Amino acid sequence: MEQSVAARVALSAATYAIDKPYTYLVPPELRETLSPGMRVIVPFGAGNRRTEGIVLSIDEIATPDPKCKPILTQLDEEPVLDGEGLHLAIWMRERYFCTVYDAARAMLPAGLYFSLQDRYRLAPGIDREAAYEAAGNSEYARTIVGMVCASGSAELGQIRAVFGTRNPGPALKQLVDRGILVLETSASRGVGDKTERVAVLAVPPEDAMAQVTPRRRSAPMRYAVMELLCAIGEASTKELCYFTGASMETLKSLRKSGLIRLEEREAFRRVSVEPCEPAGPVYLNEEQEAAFQGLDALARTGTAAAALLYGVTGSGKTQIYIRLIQESLKRGKSALVLVPEIALTPQLLHHFSAHFGDAVAVLHSSLRAGERYDEWKRAKAGKAQVVIGTRSAVFAPLRNLGLIILDEEQEGSYKSEQVPKYHARDVAKYRCAQTGALLVLGSATPSIESMYQAKQGVYHLFTLRRRYNERALPQVQIADLREELKVGNGGSIGHALRSALEENLRRGEQSILFLNRRGASRMLSCGECGEAPTCPRCSVYLTYHSANGRLMCHCCGHSERVPDVCPNCGGTFHFIGTGTQRVQEELEEMFPGVEVLRMDTDTISAVHSHEKLLARFEQERVPILVGTQMVAKGLDFENVTLVGVVAADLSLYVDDYRAAERTFSLITQVVGRAGRGEKTGRALIQTYTPENDVITFAAAQNYDAFYEQEIGLRELRGCPPFRDLFVLTASGTTESAVLQTCMRLRRSLEEWLRQPPYEGYRSQLLGPAPAAIAKVNNRYRYRLTLSTRNDKRMRALVAHLLCCAQKDKENRGVSVYADVNPLD
Repeated sequence: MEQSVAARVALSAATYAIDKPYTYLVPPELRETLSPGMRVIVPFGAGNRRTEGIVLSIDEIATPDPKCKPILTQLDEEPVLDGEGLHLAIWMRERYFCTVYDAARAMLPAGLYFSLQDRYRLAPGIDREAAYEAAGNSEYARTIVGMVCASGSAELGQIRAVFGTRNPGPALKQLVDRGILVLETSASRGVGDKTERVAVLAVPPEDAMAQVTPRRRSAPMRYAVMELLCAIGEASTKELCYFTGASMETLKSLRKSGLIRLEEREAFRRVSVEPCEPAGPVYLNEEQEAAFQGLDALARTGTAAAALLYGVTGSGKTQIYIRLIQESLKRGKSALVLVPEIALTPQLLHHFSAHFGDAVAVLHSSLRAGERYDEWKRAKAGKAQVVIGTRSAVFAPLRNLGLIILDEEQEGSYKSEQVPKYHARDVAKYRCAQTGALLVLGSATPSIESMYQAKQGVYHLFTLRRRYNERALPQVQIADLREELKVGNGGSIGHALRSALEENLRRGEQSILFLNRRGASRMLSCGECGEAPTCPRCSVYLTYHSANGRLMCHCCGHSERVPDVCPNCGGTFHFIGTGTQRVQEELEEMFPGVEVLRMDTDTISAVHSHEKLLARFEQERVPILVGTQMVAKGLDFENVTLVGVVAADLSLYVDDYRAAERTFSLITQVVGRAGRGEKTGRALIQTYTPENDVITFAAAQNYDAFYEQEIGLRELRGCPPFRDLFVLTASGTTESAVLQTCMRLRRSLEEWLRQPPYEGYRSQLLGPAPAAIAKVNNRYRYRLTLSTRNDKRMRALVAHLLCCAQKDKENRGVSVYADVNPLD
């Protein structure tokens, strides 16, 4: 008797509380083709709702469970995830409190996503009369039958639209169970594979030319095509027609004569890179060479290792990266390079393309869906051995991975704010542990956690104290904005910064101004009653944008026109605070005729526009660039000699244990943009609190002193790296229900933490407390914060609490989720 074959499937429809591998029977027709890592469509739940899943394993079983349902459709021709990827998805579920399917989906480019469409048709042998008779007196069933009969089929979304708030589910199930309707599920993918037609010689070149030469004058196009093909062997039909002037009819006639074959081949949509000359050898100074040799020795061992490359801004970390990648490729290994900002990829891509040519693929969210999908395919197929990208590129399906580099490893953008809420550094560590690769964390201002691990000996530490070109670090001046207020200057640009900008303009040198807030003004406020417009859906003030003259919410996107007068008292509104738009306007008024570029999320939303903006700034020597943190790191322009920090206090005085670290890093990084060429650089920091230690340490570029102060505060507060913060968030439309859910969670946690296994954890439970922004998009958010040791036992406790909360009927209408060391 033939044994049955069953597949274990992770489902997209399964919530975290019921997430587990579900068993489905593999139909005989799929047994030869189906394998782990492929996606399938399966029936799920009592209503057999069609849902997508990914196959985790396939096994033979002697006696299948009678309730076991069969797989309906195989969606992929080959696995989209290999065994390593599936193990990573399972690890992420345990680490980040997400479903296995959510983790697997995060690893795939959007172009691979399927959208499922459920459509109902009359069953074979059922006519209109029989359908209405089966529907009986049910208004719902008769409406559905009418829709199906009117157009031959009805899509589920159309049926729901007709029913509005009413539920057509029971009527649909009744009609399907009675054999009146059948459900068909189709899957369509966001992006298809691109192909191109290629002409290939079908006979030896000598024979081909012998056939077309006698008719050279009467058929010149045939001769021109064959002459070119004999020289190069094969070419795309598009290029052949372009270079010879021939038409497709000419190519078809040559195919009919048996001289050529026309083949369809896969073509890759590539990211456009400006042509560049191949780069010469990379020369390292003594300090760089010592760091490179130490890192390369770790990579050569073939065992997993992690290293922190701590070097001042401009110390030449990129040259070390390139040398490490070159050695990795020589050993037959691939390399992955992560950067925190999309804006950094053009410069890095240009450098790496000069060294590695077509072996480089780039992955980030600003690529078109087709480009991103094809770059992913190139990496998976082994056609690209080096991948550069932002956070999600950490999942790049590189073969034989030997090296992962996280540049600017301290950046918060490496932490995902969407499910799954992973940190790219942790995922990179796991991948290196699985493949025996080397992880290099590079930064001029390492995160407190990474430096602590390095000082404890968990990471290897390599230090670069000098700039690559032996130039001194920029001279830094601190400007006290309180003095500006005393002389009546309430603008964004103080006297000292204005003088420095004027001097740079006279010299023909460029300047970068940094302000980590977009928009024109922080908010509007009534001069009579103090009223400030707030978002109707969120608990935040609206930000004024002068480009469109509207007030906008940066949380939910709400937009409204600026009121003529205060709706509360009829008073006049005044602009308070400043943003990048306002700074740009001030500079244009201050220096008429001087071009000022602005770089923030409002100006680089279009595809590739950040590349164009940076290229303009460099090639056209635009005098001033104003921007948010996008301009603070990684950019390298030799003519930039002045950097101004417009408001150093913006990120310092907020309720976040990372505020000091984030401010120090941003100031240090942006100051490091100056003086990277032959000219001496200088920087000016504007602040209302010049005596603050964080400001003075950043001005002196003194990371070591900052670290010693900050690590003591972290230990005192029980924050990372000494303890991790598990944050449980309850979210819902009714504030009282959200708060009650949080109170129930707290009582459960308090009781469990008193049990013997957790007594020695020195845990501290805080809350419930509102989130930093309590209401977002009409949903209230309250949180519990558990400061404790992060190990498997504690994660299992939090996971169990989440499952219980999601199954508890008292929490209906409230969603509960967990995160570890969140950024907000």
